Amino acid sequence: MWSDVLLFGAVLLQVLCLGSGYPNGAPASACGDMMPRHSGVVPQPNPAPYTIQTSSNTFQAGVPITVVIKGPVYQGVLLEARSGSDTKALGVWKSPPANTKLLQCSGNSNGAITHANTNAKDNSTEYSWTPTDGTPSQIYFMATVAQQRTVYWLNVRSQTLSGGGSTNLATDTNSGSARQSLYLLLLLGPLSTQILHN
Repeated sequence: MWSDVLLFGAVLLQVLCLGSGYPNGAPASACGDMMPRHSGVVPQPNPAPYTIQTSSNTFQAGVPITVVIKGPVYQGVLLEARSGSDTKALGVWKSPPANTKLLQCSGNSNGAITHANTNAKDNSTEYSWTPTDGTPSQIYFMATVAQQRTVYWLNVRSQTLSGGGSTNLATDTNSGSARQSLYLLLLLGPLSTQILHN
């Protein structure tokens, strides 16, 4: 009899644990499709009340970008940088803010950021992402945001950020200006000598 009670208790405990979702952060198995593993709960069909804002619309390897999820207070999050239709988590997240933590995705130990508990996160919660060498030239941020366990939105996406454009442009402009100055000097050299002789 006691063995039946113990068995029933163990099964009930497992069901309750499964039904409670992941209050301590998204599992690594969610990295690809970014789908919370909340049993019997589906994403909200209506547009998300959240937007992802970034401190810049361009990026350079090694230079941090600040990312903020704007909207109502939320409890759960899974946030990654991606490119195109690839599900690989790009770059590295650093110094996770309070109530969040790093998550290994795509073999990258700092590839994503997720909630560490169900405490409130809001518009003042700032995430810091740093692109690495080899990051594709265009990336965007993708998030799953949960107001609570049973209310969440998939595919909350930022604008597309372009990498390296301003640095290359500055280098090209400077080299072009130097080239123009050299041509001008070569053209004016004989002319100035002729003027001096007259």
